[in-house]
Amino acid sequence: MPRAAYSPGWDPLVLAASIVTLSVCALIASIIPAQRAASIDPVQALRTE
Repeated sequence: MPRAAYSPGWDPLVLAASIVTLSVCALIASIIPAQRAASIDPVQALRTE
């Protein structure tokens, strides 16, 4: 049973690389809409809504 708890997928390098990759993807996914929203005039956006 103790061997079943260890998984080769828990390699520290793989874990660190996956954390960095997911963090970069999340950052890009949040920056694009934020940049788009910041470039619009708030008054104009409220008038069209």
